[in-house]
Amino acid sequence: MTIQLGTVAPDFTADTTAGKISFHDWSDGKWVVLFSHPKDYTPVCTTELGEASRLKPEFDKRGVKVIGLSVDTLDRHEGWAADIAETTGSALNFPMIADADRKVSELYGMIHPAADPSVTVRTVYVIDPAHKVRLTLTYPPSTGRNFLEVLRVIDSLQLTDRAKVATPVNWQPGDKAIIVPSLSDADAKERFPQGWDAQKPYLRWVDVA
Repeated sequence: MTIQLGTVAPDFTADTTAGKISFHDWSDGKWVVLFSHPKDYTPVCTTELGEASRLKPEFDKRGVKVIGLSVDTLDRHEGWAADIAETTGSALNFPMIADADRKVSELYGMIHPAADPSVTVRTVYVIDPAHKVRLTLTYPPSTGRNFLEVLRVIDSLQLTDRAKVATPVNWQPGDKAIIVPSLSDADAKERFPQGWDAQKPYLRWVDVA
């Protein structure tokens, strides 16, 4: 199954390190970051889980819930969690799905057809409060994910939803945004009374708090 942007993220029930969950109920109207791991006790993923745990206060500030997935059992997750805390200095502080039967991995298209069928690819999904998929990222096994980039994209998506703007290349919170083309100048004047800089008719820069 291919998960496309704008589609509703499939619901599922699964065992996790925080107990059994029903995914849509667990998300509880929040943004969600769901990310997968090939299996437990892998070096790159160990560093990623430590970093995601360290950054949990940043996700919390944005109303984002984090959940991981690995195609191993709960008892192996528990042992791996101890290693994560020891090696990274950050204890695992969000649920990890135990997907030993690979039902969730297959539902979300995380099994690479050219790889070992028991091993997931390293995928990230950002899902909004309406359960719609807003971002997908797939990384090669050798490259650790950049969770600061995931936070940046969430900041952009949340700003876009709130202010009807888009964000330009290399945008960071506080930078100027771009008024979306679907918003006419007349409507933009109502939404942005402070005005904007029209570099081109289709490229209208605006400061948005």
